[in-house]
Amino acid sequence: MAKVKVKQVKSKIGSTQRQKLTLEALGLKRINAVVEHEATPQILGMIRKVKHLVIVEE
Repeated sequence: MAKVKVKQVKSKIGSTQRQKLTLEALGLKRINAVVEHEATPQILGMIRKVKHLVIVEE
């Protein structure tokens, strides 16, 4: 399985509660935080929900 790096680049202030919880579930707690995950369909779906707040590198 491929790995993806996810970096939060925008604040979660003003986002919906669902988007805030999705960022927490991904392990992102602050701007410029970077986490690495396996590229599973579940993780890719979570990234898609907050794509306006993050940058993804493969």
